[in-house]
Amino acid sequence: MDSEDWRAVITAAQAGDRRALDELVAGWLPLVYNIVGRALNGHADVDDVVQETMLRAVGNLGSLRDPDSFRSWLVAIAMRQIRDRARRKTPDRLEEAPASDFADLTVLRLQLEGQRREVAEAVRWLDDEDRQLLSLWWLEVAGELTRRELAAAVGITRQHAAVRVQRMKERLETSRGIVRALDGACPGLRELTGRWDGRPDSVWRKRLARHIRGCGYCGGTRETVVPAERLLVGIALVPLPVGFTLSLAFGGKTAVAATSAGWSVKLLGALTKPAVAVTAGATIVAGGAYVVTQPPDAPPPRAAIAPTATATSEPPRTSAPPAPTPRSSPSATTKTDPYGTVVDAVDRAPDADTPPAALPRRPESGITSTGGPKAVMQHRGDRVTLTGRGYVLVRWQISPASRPGALVMPSWTGLKGRLFHVASGGSRRMDDPLPGAPNGYATGMGGPGIGYAVLPPGTQQMWQNEYFYLDGTVTLTQNERGCDYGLIVFPTDRDAVVEDIGQGPPQGAIRYGLVRDTGTDSAPVPQYVTRETPADPATVPQRSRV
Repeated sequence: MDSEDWRAVITAAQAGDRRALDELVAGWLPLVYNIVGRALNGHADVDDVVQETMLRAVGNLGSLRDPDSFRSWLVAIAMRQIRDRARRKTPDRLEEAPASDFADLTVLRLQLEGQRREVAEAVRWLDDEDRQLLSLWWLEVAGELTRRELAAAVGITRQHAAVRVQRMKERLETSRGIVRALDGACPGLRELTGRWDGRPDSVWRKRLARHIRGCGYCGGTRETVVPAERLLVGIALVPLPVGFTLSLAFGGKTAVAATSAGWSVKLLGALTKPAVAVTAGATIVAGGAYVVTQPPDAPPPRAAIAPTATATSEPPRTSAPPAPTPRSSPSATTKTDPYGTVVDAVDRAPDADTPPAALPRRPESGITSTGGPKAVMQHRGDRVTLTGRGYVLVRWQISPASRPGALVMPSWTGLKGRLFHVASGGSRRMDDPLPGAPNGYATGMGGPGIGYAVLPPGTQQMWQNEYFYLDGTVTLTQNERGCDYGLIVFPTDRDAVVEDIGQGPPQGAIRYGLVRDTGTDSAPVPQYVTRETPADPATVPQRSRV
């Protein structure tokens, strides 16, 4: 849509036209999402800051005198909300891990490879102030903003903006060098990063940059380094996440309170028309349509059924555990959530001496695998398709000694039928301490001597052996990028599962296994599963519903 069309839409929205307002919000929401998402690197506060930005823009739309300045006005509001958020948060809150790393989202959703991927991943190493500026400069070189709009959003002159951008670009190039080096095989760098937990910060940026400057291996580039601005020219906006919603709910505000808060009378009238929303629950979805999420008298949503009692076990006890009590049969459940609404929940490992619950019986006719009886997947893109009705073992082999860092989880795609996560075994969780661990390992996730494998925030910790039940067909893909890992996939049967998870400390295991299967459609499903077949399986959203 060109500037003349947007001028007409903005003018109509200011006059209270609901369709124009709908179009305005839907059209500019992706720009705001990209600015906030990249400035906060996917922090859990991104949705709140995006929502507050759009609320303020909609609420103050009547004060905008020149529709041609809408974009710079909106971007300035977004940057103000980002800075306000930083002032409101405590240091501990600011250091929380992102809910969904925006660098990964950029790489995966835009299918970036090579040096474009390198630039996106280098953003993680920038300080907050540089990342905020880069969120605008990225859009400038991509053709979404002008330098005048960038300077206005930051609140500085164009001359000062040029100096700030140049300094930020220098730190970005340093960060690109770090990303390149970490993808390499320098022995000195491996030794240096042995004490690193895999999370980028300014201290480690300086340490790694110092190493690279003095290292002939890391400092020697094996290809021509293309300037970042040339790589980003014309690049698209990162699409909104599937299911992203923008709430414009008034909550308990009356019309008078909403008006006093800055909502124009015409706009308030448009938003509260019965055809548009119920006062307590209107949202704008990514497609731009208003929908009712919950009428005022609707019952509260029902919480998802917990996977199993053991899936949320208490932390390890110092005294001997009581004898296990019989558990009622899962089949006695009278009401369950629809299949696919209960996904693996982040849990604590049960006490080492807690035997697993009984594993429910499911029909077995056997599983066929395109990888044969033992499919070994050690590289990004390796995959195996499983078909039939029965049990599957996925065995984890994580190798931070080869390459530590962030771990991109495998995914299940093209599902036809049902897939459940039924049990965990292999004598230990991957984060359990390893007695007498060799070669710098402290746990299966690594150690101070070699570095650590770092899971995406909110990901269920794996055990050595993870068991699934399939009734249909599905493809499992190894999405390695970052930390080195491998998967071995075996078709198996219930008896083998029970034997594995029943091995406990008396038999030399670290802990007994864990049963997650409820025997019903409320059994947990994997966190990364879809019925779709995406071009890059690593784009499957975490905690997806099937």
